[in-house]
Amino acid sequence: MGKNDKKGADKGGKGKADKGKDAKDSGGKSKGAQSINVRHILCEKHAKKEEALTKLNDGLKFDEVAREYSEDKARQGGSLGWKTKGSLDPKFEEVAFALEPSTTASPKFVECKTEFGYHIIMVSSQLIAQVLIGD
Repeated sequence: MGKNDKKGADKGGKGKADKGKDAKDSGGKSKGAQSINVRHILCEKHAKKEEALTKLNDGLKFDEVAREYSEDKARQGGSLGWKTKGSLDPKFEEVAFALEPSTTASPKFVECKTEFGYHIIMVSSQLIAQVLIGD
């Protein structure tokens, strides 16, 4: 379990979403991403986080920077795997689920501070669930 996981939370599973249809086409309501495949770089010190940001802004791959700078899951390129809503620290979750998916070679990332330290977060993919209401 990673530092950002809530105790007892489900890990979620991999799945495929039909990105070609939106909720109104299928008669349901879209609730946004329900699961995300997320990576992060965790640093206890602000200065170390700033060094990692500089490397990312210089064009280094997210997973390479994570291996060098992250203090959590560094051996996995910062991968936390698939996470569902409610399974992460609330501050981390709020920014992670709002982030657009990107690749480690050209990451879209956001910063966040939690009780665990400073995070640089990227999402590599999303699973969007649709709920059918009525017949």
